[in-house]
Order: sequence, then C-alpha cells, then structure tokens
Amino acid sequence: MQKTTNFSFLKLLLLVSITFLIFYVMVPQTEETNTPINEFSTERALAHVKAITKKPHYIGSKGHEEAANYLYNELKKLGLNPQFQEGFTLSDGGILVNSKNVLARIKGKEQGKALLLLSHYDSAPHSKSLGASDDASGIATILESARAFLVNKQTPKNDIIILFTDAEEIGLNGAALFVQNHPWAKNVGAVINLEARGSSGPGYMLMETNEGNAKMVNAFSQSNLTRPNSNSLMYSIYKMLPNDTDLTVFRELGKIQGFNFAFIDNHFNYHTAQDSYQNLDKRTLAHQGSNFYPLMVHLANADLSELDSPEDKVYFSIPFGFISYPFDWILPMLLIATAIFLFLIFLGYSKRVLDPSEIAKGFLTFFIALVVTGGIAFFGWKLLLKVYPQYNDIQQGFTYNGHDYIYGFVSIALAICFLLYHSKKSKPQEYNQLIAPLFFWLLINLGIALQLKGAGFFIIPVLSSLLMLACFVVTQKSKSILNLLLSIPTLVILVPFVEMFPIGLGLKIVFVSTLFVTLIFGLLLPVVGSFQNKKAYFYLFLVLGICFLGKAHYTSDYKENKAKPNSLVYIQKADERKAYWATYDKNLDEWTKGYLGEKPLNATILNTNKIYSKYKSEFTLMTPAPYKNIPKSTVNFVQDSIIGNHRYFNIELVPARKLNRIDIFFNSGKLDNLKANGVISLDLKSAIGNAKEDKVLTYYVVDSTSLQLKFRIPAKAKLDLNIKESSFDLLEHPKFSIAKRKSWMMPTPFVLNDAVIVEHRIFRNAKN
Repeated sequence: MQKTTNFSFLKLLLLVSITFLIFYVMVPQTEETNTPINEFSTERALAHVKAITKKPHYIGSKGHEEAANYLYNELKKLGLNPQFQEGFTLSDGGILVNSKNVLARIKGKEQGKALLLLSHYDSAPHSKSLGASDDASGIATILESARAFLVNKQTPKNDIIILFTDAEEIGLNGAALFVQNHPWAKNVGAVINLEARGSSGPGYMLMETNEGNAKMVNAFSQSNLTRPNSNSLMYSIYKMLPNDTDLTVFRELGKIQGFNFAFIDNHFNYHTAQDSYQNLDKRTLAHQGSNFYPLMVHLANADLSELDSPEDKVYFSIPFGFISYPFDWILPMLLIATAIFLFLIFLGYSKRVLDPSEIAKGFLTFFIALVVTGGIAFFGWKLLLKVYPQYNDIQQGFTYNGHDYIYGFVSIALAICFLLYHSKKSKPQEYNQLIAPLFFWLLINLGIALQLKGAGFFIIPVLSSLLMLACFVVTQKSKSILNLLLSIPTLVILVPFVEMFPIGLGLKIVFVSTLFVTLIFGLLLPVVGSFQNKKAYFYLFLVLGICFLGKAHYTSDYKENKAKPNSLVYIQKADERKAYWATYDKNLDEWTKGYLGEKPLNATILNTNKIYSKYKSEFTLMTPAPYKNIPKSTVNFVQDSIIGNHRYFNIELVPARKLNRIDIFFNSGKLDNLKANGVISLDLKSAIGNAKEDKVLTYYVVDSTSLQLKFRIPAKAKLDLNIKESSFDLLEHPKFSIAKRKSWMMPTPFVLNDAVIVEHRIFRNAKN
C-alpha cells in the first residue's frame, strides 16, 4: 500500500513538473550580457526603452516631440535616410489629429513586395503613462533588430520599411495616414507589428488576415522561431474584444495582412503611470526579440506576393515548436474520435471491463464537479469584490494579486476534484469515470467545429485520452507509464489556457479557469484516478488554495508601484458660469476627498454628451467648485449659408489657451458632409472611438492649431453644438493648487483625467 501511495505521489510530481516546465520555457529565463554585435541584444534594446520613457510622450506633449526626434536620429545612426510623414486624419470613430510618423527604408535586391516593421511611439494620454511596454518595447525591438541585420551586411530580397506610427493610442490615425497617403504603402506585402497590453509574460503571435491564413501560417512555421507562442484560438478571441492595433488599419484599409506580437501579463500596468522602464520584464523583451528577428529575416527574403490564401489552418505552439493543419481536418478528426469513443464503449461493455452503472455514476460525479468548481470561482469572485471594493478601481479587471487568485481557485478546484473522485472501493473505476469527460469534450469539439474552428486543436487531448481508454479496453490493464506519456498533449495544449484566460479577459472569468481545470482533470482520470488516498490530495490542494487566497488578502492593499488609480477633473460650464470638481471613482480616497469632500453629489448631470472611454466610464461624483473663468476658444463663422435644401457651415475654433483635446457634440438632428481641417472620415470599421450619434468628433490639438469644421444640416434646422475643451494640466495649471498624489496613488487610465474642461455651446437659430 505504501509503495502504491509513493508511486501516486511520484506521478503527481511528474505532472506538476511537466506543467512547470511548459510555463518555464515560454520565455527566456536569463538576460544575456555581452551579446555579439551581430546578434539581437536585449541589453542594447533596453537602452532605447530607457531613453524613450524618461517622460510621458502622448501626442501634443513635449515628450512626444522629443521621442519623434530620438527615433529619427537613431534611424540615421543606422545609416538610413529617415523621414517624417505628417498630416491630418479623421477616423470613422471621429478622432481628428495631425499625426507625425517616423519611417525609413532598407533597400532590397529585388523589386517585389516590401516587408513593413511596425510599432507606435506615442504613449497613452490622460494617465501620465511612460509607455515602456506600450510601446517603447516594440520600438526598441525593431531598432535593435534592424541594427543587427545591417551589421551582418545582409542585403534582403525585399525592401524593408521601418514605420514608427503616431496617434495609435487615440485612434490608429498614424497608421491610417501612412496607408492612405504614403506612396510606400502600395508596395507593402506583409507587416510585423509589435504591441503590448501589459508589462510581462510571453509574447503571443496573433495573425490578422483578410481571407485564409494558410500561407501566413506556413511562413511563420518556416521562420523556425525558438520560442513561438501562438494558437488559432487566440485570434478568434481577439476579434471579439474591443481591441485594435495599427495592423488592423493595414488589413482593413490596405488589404495587407501580417503578424501581431503582444504580451499581456501584468495587465494592471497597461496605460498607467506604472508602465515604466523598471516594470518592463526584461525576459519579455528578450522573448520579443527572439521571435521578431528570425521572422523578420525570413520574410525579408520570402515571396510576399504569395501570402493570400483561400484556406485556413488550425495552429498551436508547443515548447520549442509549432504545429498546424488545415481546417478541413477538424470535422474528420472529430468524427474519428467519436467513432473510436462509441466503439470502445461497445467493446468495453462486451468484454465487461466497462460497467454502465459506473459510467452513469461517472456522469453524475463529473457534472457535480463542473458545477461546484465553476460555482465556487464565479460566486467567490463576486464575494471578493464585495469584501475588497478597491478591486473595482482596476478597470482592466486584473488586480495586482490576480495571479494568487488564479492559483488559489485552481488549487481549490483540484481539491474538489480529488474529493469527488475519492472512493473506498479497492478497485478504482477511473476508466468508467473517463467516459463522461470524453463525452463532454466531444460536445465541446462539436461546438468548435460548427462555430469556433480556431480551437480545433482541442481534439488532440481527447484523442490522447481515447488511446488510454483503448489500451485498457483491449488489454484490460492500466498502463501507468503509457498513460503518463499520453497525458503530455493534454498538459501542453490545455494547461496554458488555465492562466491565459483570466489574464487576458480579467478575473471575472476565473471560473472559466476552474471549469477548464475540471475538464483537464477528467481527461487525465486514467492517471490521477488511480491515485491512492485521494483525500490526502484533497487536503493538500485545499490548504494550498487557502494559502494562495491568504497571500492575496495580505497583498490586497495599495502601495507604491501597486498604486490605487484615482481621478479628478475640473469642469467649467462657461455659459452657466458654474464649475464642478468631478471624478470617475467609486471609492474616494484622501486625495479626491480633498476636493470632493465627504458628501459629494451624484454626477448624473455631467454625463450628457459622454466623452468616450474604453470601459464606458462615467462621472460618478461631483461637488461645486470655484469658478475660475478659464477662457474658451474663439468661434469664427466663416460661412453660414443656405443652398437648396441644406444649410452650409464653415466654423473655425481658435484655442484661447493651451489645449490638448476638443470634443464636439451635435445636440439637435444630424449633420453630414463633415470635413475637419481639410480631411473627411476614413472608411474604417474599427471600434476605436465609437460613440453615440450626437458626437461629431474628438480633436487632439497639436501646437494649438485651430479646428476648422465644414458641414451641412437641413436648411430649416438650428445649429446647436456642445463643445468640451480639455487641457491635461490640472496639476500644473497656475489657477489651481492641486496637492501631489501620495506614492500609492496614480491617475486612472482610459479616462479623461487630471484635466481642466471648459464647456460651452455654439448656437444659431434656424433661418427663415
């Protein structure tokens, strides 16, 4: 008995070791030093990150101009002839800005399609973000890769275009400017784009294609990346989220496809003041370089005119490898798996090694396991939000101690599985119990085949477990070593999703992780089901889960570098001569209470003509504030005339102070034929900046350039525009004395914050 128990523990250790190894090899674990001059160096790339992130560099800021000049000079140091591209664009989400791209070109041997290396250099506005991960890391990876490539004196087959775009954070405008207006855009055959939505973790590859992905998958596979991290399910999920990148513009406007590389862990740093050089995981940057450089070299010498394909492929990565096969295989693989499943049940029943009553009990046990493990995580997280209301401050949905909650709930889920599959019978029933998980997984794969083909590789773990079942039915013996080997595909393919889902989509779906753990446990029943003394493992994982939750409690408070986001704006309603302090926060702290007081008012009246934010945030609380008489823009009517059935306007807004942003809303009816600063709206289906119909546009002001609007309304309609003019200088404005935030506080990201907002109307009655 003792020997059997020890062997069970050794099997558990082996499963845990394989799982640890899977995560360990995802990214490089050491930072290289003294890298040869002709190879990519993380150390040299980091020098660029440090230089770019000395100060916030959002569009319109002083740091933004300094970053653009730095990139221009660095490209020049590489022996290239860099150039600026500057011009206005108006996205279909209504974002108007004068973007300034930085670009250069490496000449190739042939006149075919060019490879474009893409990343953006502007940081997120409003939150004082330093933009180290998003996207100085991408800029640095491209600069260092280009340097290594040129040092090797390689002349590529294709031209290589380096493009550092502007205004990505506000509406993808820099990319649109290049695709719409630059002559080089017509020659681009493929794009590699570098992005970030966190500050650590592996760099995942997401393809963006207009049609089939088969040839893109082949090109990626042929690049022989040492640590690829990708799967076809990720892009399917990505398309469902409100996220776009510059590559989206190339795909939609230019019909050009490409590869996104992005890392997403430590999502809580995304777009915040904590996106700093110090918080960027150096191993993550090393991983970006190890992926980017070989793919760049391969595509620079590939035929980029042959990447379009009508066919799609399922693809997924394994440690140090990459596997793909056609979508056409998905249904046959499912049918084969289903046929094997039914045949094994028939054969097992015939040989009396499978018992219908035990199979039925297995269905009940597995169903209870799914309900209990999923329910504990679902309702547990909701309870935690009540116990720790500060978690609601993190709009990204992933708290600073989020990993502990994942590990805690997953450990508890494993404990429940061991408890439910505990039996006092001398002969375990793991193969009878395996039928239920296999049935559930076949149903899941049926849904995948019909609706989510990108997850078609989920059938492979099912086939592995069917082989375990087949071996038992045929030989009537359980082969421990074979089962351990056959468990590897399940661990390699499925286990990374346990952590990836809540990291990518927020802790609100941590219950998906516990359900996934239960589903994986079910597939591994031939291994774990035979463990002796399962109650001991129940207590082991229960204690482990409680320890992780206890650690999460211990680290639930805010502190320096794990700061509480807070927000404050001053809103002056010029026409009413009233002013208010306002916040988006639900939990006020000592800093915000210093302006809003102990009993602030509900801010519903301030939420008309909402200013767009990623998470649809609204002002929550407000308090009357001293009226500071901040000047509003001068409004010049260049034209107001009726021609036929329409009334035509040409209006100029001249800033009377240093402005960063102007939001314009039309309060009555609709206007059309809009042209702003000489440009019309792009035909782009991006979700960036989408707002209600009453929004006309958002203008990000650079160098105090005036805004000129040309549009028309029905001839007998009145003109009623609501103008919100914002400067991001509340903390520095001479008319205010705003206290400095505590070290454990930072500006809330994704919202108009630390701003002075002046509202006024432009009104003209209808003409008779």
